[in-house]
Amino acid sequence: MKALILVGGFGTRLRPLTLSVPKPLVDFANKPMILHQIEALKAVGVTEVVLAINYQPEVMLNFLKEFEKKLEIKITCSQETEPLGTAGPLALARDKLIDDSGEPFFVLNSDVISEYPLKQMIEFHRGHGGEASIMVTKVDEPSKYGVVVMEETMGKVEKFVEKPKNFVGNKINAGIYLLNPSVLDRIELKPTSIEKEVFPEIAVENKLFAMVLPGFWMDIGQPKDYITGLRLYLDFLQKNSSSKLATGSNIIGNVL
Repeated sequence: MKALILVGGFGTRLRPLTLSVPKPLVDFANKPMILHQIEALKAVGVTEVVLAINYQPEVMLNFLKEFEKKLEIKITCSQETEPLGTAGPLALARDKLIDDSGEPFFVLNSDVISEYPLKQMIEFHRGHGGEASIMVTKVDEPSKYGVVVMEETMGKVEKFVEKPKNFVGNKINAGIYLLNPSVLDRIELKPTSIEKEVFPEIAVENKLFAMVLPGFWMDIGQPKDYITGLRLYLDFLQKNSSSKLATGSNIIGNVL
């Protein structure tokens, strides 16, 4: 299987951390943010990761070459010369994503930190037989987001409602997708939004399904959310692999 990570632009929302290093290489829990995703993809059998990037590709690739060897996974870049939104980069990387296998491929937003239940997502995708799967997460204040309205039993997506005034649901797009190669036929090589243009079209045809993300989730693209994400991640380690946390009389709380 293959995967594309939307690395995006200048990381201005996460300044000052991104003044000296591209956002995906900012440390999160003692290792580059993007490495959490690459390791999770490798664990479910992904053999090639394409980074969709338009800023400092040399810095990224030089850095990741070391991990390419260590993790035994192919890492390549697909560089935009102009910002292409969240769907255009898929059209640009089409030749890298499509092979003879016909296997679906993952698409991830580089800002997202979670438990990455990618194995369950593959099973979910194969089970529903649609064209695309998206991960959704529950939030307390859905009026701040685009809400995914879905049928609860099978997870079929009915529609998207942007920042609803009245309650229509509490699940939002979590930025982790599993797509059949046929989705690429829907995307032109121009600035396009996968959330606002491509997914609603697939939903109308009853071919888009959503899986509710178990556990924690955070978009860590801004400093306050980055700190919240760290706390959630450390809580998760405490519950699931507490041996990774530091111990000692001088330590209070969850510390790496």
